[in-house]
This record gives sequence, C-alpha cells and structure tokens, in this order.
Amino acid sequence: MQRGTSVRHARPADAPQMARVHVDGWRQTYRGAVPDAVLDDPGLLAFRERFWHGALTDERWARNVVAVAECGGTVVGIAMAGPPQEPEASWRVLLHVLYVDAAHHGSGAAAELLDAVVDPSAPAALWVADPNPRAQAFYRKHGFSPDGHGRTEDGVRELRWVRP
Repeated sequence: MQRGTSVRHARPADAPQMARVHVDGWRQTYRGAVPDAVLDDPGLLAFRERFWHGALTDERWARNVVAVAECGGTVVGIAMAGPPQEPEASWRVLLHVLYVDAAHHGSGAAAELLDAVVDPSAPAALWVADPNPRAQAFYRKHGFSPDGHGRTEDGVRELRWVRP
C-alpha cells in the first residue's frame, strides 16, 4: 500500500468523504452504462452521504463491516460487507461495496479494504459490473470466480462472483 495510506473501521464522521468516493467511483465505473442524468444528478452526493451515515449508525446495518482507506487524512477508498441476502447462500458474507479513488488504483488499498471487511478464508460473494475487466481481474486474484448468475440493475449488467 502507498506510504501514508491506512485502513480502519469507518466512523459516522466519515460519511461525507465516503459519499464522495462512492459517487466518484460510480462516475468512473458506470459512465456510458448508466444515464448521465443519474450520475450527474446534483442530489446524488447528498443521497450517498445520507446512505453512509445510516449505514454507520442505524441498527439495521449493525451486522455489516465498513472500512475506509485514508491517505493524508483524506478517505480514498471504501468497503462494506455483511451477511448474505440470499437465504440459501453457501457463503457467509456478501461484499456490498468496494471503491478506491482512481488516483490510488494499484496502491494496494483495495486489497487491504477487502481483507478488512471480508475474512480472506471465509466463503464470500459479490456482484461485479460486466464488463469491468479491472475489477474482475482484482476479484479473480483474490479467489473469486463467476458462478453463472447474472442480473441487470439500473441498466448495468452484473455477474455474481463467489469464493468458496
């Protein structure tokens, strides 16, 4: 990981910076797949900030693990994982979110975030946009592979990847 970058559990005070990383990640990843009107909505940042504040304070989210990567006091990456949503799931944890600012891609922050929210030895699953070769290569390197299930949400095709 880059010098000066660290990973820690997220706190409610992180919500504004987490929202920025989340929205920037969406814009970098989904531009062209999601309508510009959605990605450029002036209320998107405030919406994500409310989401993150709730995720860090609401009891309904208490079983989730949320972490941030910081560099120089600025949040540059976010991750959240929690119990599986599918009752028949063979995995113990579902990775909900993992984004790192483009300027920090390749720094090791994503791997540290993944390990902070998902035990590396635990069976896990996630949904990844398709195509998204960079993310898919990252998840493959960390033991995940597609299991043949797909879905389309908000116009974005996603594939479920699992790690036994």
